[in-house]
Order: sequence, then C-alpha cells, then structure tokens
Amino acid sequence: MQSNRTTPMRAAVMALLMLALSACGINSIPTAEEAAKARWADVQAQYQRRADLIPNLVATVKGAARAEQDTLTAVVEARARATSIQVTPDQLGDAAKMAQFAAAQGALSQSLGRLLATVEAYPDIKFNQNFQDLQVQLEGTENRISTAIIKYNEAVQEYNTRVRTFPEMIGAAIRGAKPITPYQATSPNADVAPKVDFDTDGAK
Repeated sequence: MQSNRTTPMRAAVMALLMLALSACGINSIPTAEEAAKARWADVQAQYQRRADLIPNLVATVKGAARAEQDTLTAVVEARARATSIQVTPDQLGDAAKMAQFAAAQGALSQSLGRLLATVEAYPDIKFNQNFQDLQVQLEGTENRISTAIIKYNEAVQEYNTRVRTFPEMIGAAIRGAKPITPYQATSPNADVAPKVDFDTDGAK
C-alpha cells in the first residue's frame, strides 16, 4: 500500500519540479537565444546580398565614369573590408566584435552613397537601364537590411530581458547564459538606402 501512495507522490513532485524549472527559464532562455541567432543570420544574409550587388554596380559605372576611379576604388576596398568581418552566433555577446562589424558596414554604406551621388554628373549612367535595375535591387536590399536589424534587435531585447529578470535569471545563471549585443549603426543613416534622383531635369 505504501508503494502505491509513493508513486503518485513522486509523479506530483516531478511535475512540480518540471514546472518550477520551466518558470526559471530552463527552456525559454535557449529558445529565445536561438531566435536571436536566427535573426542575426538574416542580418548577415542581407548584408551579403548587398555585397553581391556591388561588383555589377561598379562595373556599370566604371566604363562611363573613368574620372571617378578613386570613388570606385573606395567602394571596392570598403566591400572587401566589410565581407572580411563576420560575427558568428557565439560572438553575439562580444560588443567589440559587433562594433567592428557595424563600422565596416557603415563605411561601405558611406562609400556607396558617394558613388551613387557621382552618377548625377553622368547622364549616360544615370539613365542606363542596367544601372537603374541595380539601383532598385540595392534600395530593396537596404530596406531588407533595416527590417532584419529591427527584428534582430527585438529578438535580442526579448532574450536579454529573460536573462536579466526574475525568475528566468535563475535558469540563465544555471546555463551560464550571457546578454547578447544589439546591433547599432556606427554612422548617421548608415542603415538607410542611399538615394539617387533620377529626375530628367537634372541631366547634364
């Protein structure tokens, strides 16, 4: 008879223990962490998409704007630096590494902006269909980058809140979970697509 009573009691104790562990973030902390890592992968994918567009953009401008060689070179070099810096999911808590990545992407954004601004002086490029198609793709990619960054930062905020607040901070301590660094652009409007005016009145 004693054995029959003990079994339900053990089951009840185990159920209460599992409920307590769940409330402490044993399951929710890693789930939130994986969500943040997935959103970071989206950010990197969109930056890579932008990098993949740049060689065609540079080639299109190069033939008709030979006087802008320095500007073109700056874009190519900025792209090389930006693509050489990657942040793995395990490095998301490294603020210095995140800042390095953001600085490289911000420098590329600025050099792209300068390149696209010079096109105003070259109507043959400005109204070239291939260039306009690339510009549309670039602007679309910049918008995707902005959206991906917003979603990443939202996922980071949720994860960091769980890690730092009771009772889930108990589970975070057990697992050794650390806060993740949100993504911040390092230059004004670095995450905003460069604008080029295609108004025909500006043609020279």
